[in-house]
Amino acid sequence: MEFDQNLKRAVRLARLPYYIKSLPHGITVKELAKLCGVSVRTIQRDLNTLQNDLKIPIAQEKNRYSILDDYILPPVFFTLYEAVALFLASRLAIRHTDESNPHVADALYKISGVLPEDLADKIKRSVNTIRNKRTNSDFIQIFEQISLAWTTHSQVIMQYQSLHSLDTKEWILEPYFIEMSGIGDSTYVIGHAIREGRDGVITFKLDRIKKLEFTGKNYEIPPNLEIEKYLDSSWGVVWGDEIEVLLKFSPQVTRRVKESVWHPSQILTDLPEGGCLLNLQVGSLLEITPWIRSWGPDVEVIGPPELRERFCSWSKQLYGIYCSPEG
Repeated sequence: MEFDQNLKRAVRLARLPYYIKSLPHGITVKELAKLCGVSVRTIQRDLNTLQNDLKIPIAQEKNRYSILDDYILPPVFFTLYEAVALFLASRLAIRHTDESNPHVADALYKISGVLPEDLADKIKRSVNTIRNKRTNSDFIQIFEQISLAWTTHSQVIMQYQSLHSLDTKEWILEPYFIEMSGIGDSTYVIGHAIREGRDGVITFKLDRIKKLEFTGKNYEIPPNLEIEKYLDSSWGVVWGDEIEVLLKFSPQVTRRVKESVWHPSQILTDLPEGGCLLNLQVGSLLEITPWIRSWGPDVEVIGPPELRERFCSWSKQLYGIYCSPEG
């Protein structure tokens, strides 16, 4: 029992510097205790050990702790289960990267160096598939510029071409967040954007950015802004006023539907005939529509009315293609 407690403390002491270093404005003892699942008193003893015994330069300003900028963090070690979780996260990144992005490939290759040999080999083989994908030097340049702007809080002027326009329009953008989506295997930047007639937090697809220039101005991300809460209402990366979507699934696919949590808002209701109803509150119909279509005739759109009408129209078009005498 004592050995087990000592091991847990050793692991906790190894992780604490990373938790402290990860937040540039510092972290409180209470926040550290919550992250580690221990008491505030235990964290206070751990901080004392880090400072006095391990000589880690921890600074305190009021109730927040930080580590001096020039301190180099020691190597990270993962448990078997953490290594498998990291492997799965790496596989998701690989599957949702449709172009040869050397930064993704290099990062995953470095991660493989701290994984067990068998998992590392699998990651390295997967990295080769990224390197063999098509190369888009313009996209890589935009990816690098957006990454730099985001991490340095630098304002940029962006030339952007939307999906339904041939014109390129100029925006002033302050990047708040970068997100990868499995819908279309694409990367997006979310930020405060200004253009004549528009001003707000908007999502942009990196592939549609034609040019970026740094303005030389810096910005602050609003402290009360939680992008994750915006994304909770989205099906992918697009959000807005919540729309209620009601879907009726056939008995043939109900078991599969019930196996997954498709959206945080979902409510599943069993039907007497064996199917089920899925109720969702999403911020846009744009991204959920292809997912609904993927179920084919095993799903019926009950609402909203405009989405049901859209599927009705598509059904007539499909009938004309596949079932009409001329088809």
